[in-house]
Amino acid sequence: MSEKVKVLVVDDHAIIRKGITQLLRDTDDMEVIAEADNGTEALRLIRDHAYDVILLDISMPGEHGLDVLIKIKEIKPQLPVLMLSMYPEDQYAIRSLKAGASGYINKQDALNQMIIAIRQVSSGRKYISSELAVQLAEHLTQQTQELPHQNLSHREYQTLCLIASGKKLSEIADTMILSAKTVSVYRARLLEKMKMRTNAELIHYAITHHLVP
Repeated sequence: MSEKVKVLVVDDHAIIRKGITQLLRDTDDMEVIAEADNGTEALRLIRDHAYDVILLDISMPGEHGLDVLIKIKEIKPQLPVLMLSMYPEDQYAIRSLKAGASGYINKQDALNQMIIAIRQVSSGRKYISSELAVQLAEHLTQQTQELPHQNLSHREYQTLCLIASGKKLSEIADTMILSAKTVSVYRARLLEKMKMRTNAELIHYAITHHLVP
C-alpha cells in the first residue's frame, strides 16, 4: 500500500473541521496528522511537522486566510495549500492562486471533490474547477485593463465585500477582529484606490461585479 497523504486541517468552525477530518480518516489513502482553529496555530504546526497538503479556511478570526497562505509559502514554498471557503469562487479563487495556493474548494461542493482536489495537489498539480477555469480565462483577457478591486490588498478587499454585504462598521470590525479605527483606515484606502466617495458607490460596484453572493 502506498504511503498516505498527510493532511493538516485548518478551520475555526469545530463542526466543519471535525467533519472534514472524519471524511479524510475514512479515506484509505489519507491521514489527518493535526488540526488547527487559527492561523497562528497552523503556522506553528507547519514549522514543527511535515505535511503533504494543508487545507486552509480562507475566513478565520484574526489573520485572514490569504495572509496565512502567504506566510506558509514563505516558510515552505513547495507545500501544497488547498483553500477552503464559503465564498463563491469569483470572490477569492484567483486571489488565492496568485498568492500561491494549489487550489480552491467551496465548502458547499460535494465532499468527493475535496478528496479529488487533495489527491491532485499532493501530486504536485493544481486543482481548478470548471467554474474557476472559466474565470481564469476571462481574467487573462482582462489583464491589460485590470478592474479597480483587483488592485486592493486582501484586507481592503475583505472590507469591500463586508460593506457590500450590508455590515456596519462595528460588525466588520468584529468579523475581522480589528478595531473600528483600523477598519476605517481600510475603508478610506479602498475608496481612494477605487476613486469613490461613499458606501453606496462601493455596494453598487460590488453588486455589478458579482463580488457578493
